[in-house]
Amino acid sequence: MAAGGDGTVRAVAESLADAHADVELAIVPLGTGNLLARNLDVPIGDVPAAFVRALDADVQPVDVGWVEVELAGGSERHAFVVLVGFVIDAHMIAETDEDLKDKAGWLAYVESLGRALSASDVVPFHISVDDRPGRDEEGHTLLIANCGTLQGGLTLLPDADPSDGELDYLVLSADSFGEWAGTMKTMLWDNGLKKLIDKDADTASTDAVSHGRARALSVTLPEARAFEIDGEEIGETRAFTVSVQPAALRVH
Repeated sequence: MAAGGDGTVRAVAESLADAHADVELAIVPLGTGNLLARNLDVPIGDVPAAFVRALDADVQPVDVGWVEVELAGGSERHAFVVLVGFVIDAHMIAETDEDLKDKAGWLAYVESLGRALSASDVVPFHISVDDRPGRDEEGHTLLIANCGTLQGGLTLLPDADPSDGELDYLVLSADSFGEWAGTMKTMLWDNGLKKLIDKDADTASTDAVSHGRARALSVTLPEARAFEIDGEEIGETRAFTVSVQPAALRVH
């Protein structure tokens, strides 16, 4: 049983997945984001209810993502259960005021988003997806996710399924007020409320918002950029590879 925030859950998941441990995992969310718990509908802010779920709920398979990332101190390998990403997402984590986070919880991330936008330029990068030829892209943000829902119910990747054996990825490349307005409409309406109403609706992509799915990805950047894993900034990178370990966990 992992009782804590996203960092604690990730550390436990990493250990279990790496060892191919034949055990079941339950989560008692005690952090600010509690991202995996939210995506698995574990009760938030109700420890007794989380314990009841841990004892009574059916077990479900959950994939684990693995990232090998080049940092200033050398190459590191980490597991993730929610998402990894660079630029805006990582800047938002780094810019979050810790005092405000303690007082306002996930709303502190909203306050930091404006400062993150000003700190993030559209940057070029090269991406290779599965066995397909690599291609050049550019964007404010690249997110590679096992789960699609963030704090406040914001769904960035509506098709992400933590038990489908694949990862979903999102590239944001808005570069003007109009494009950002369109991006927010796409994310909050087309791929948010609209898909809640009609679950069969296709996920919308635009010139500024593009989606994809993969089992493995490789990314290189011309300059080092801030990188985060499950809500924790770990440094700046110019290269990383991502893969998925299907059904690596059995979670209540």
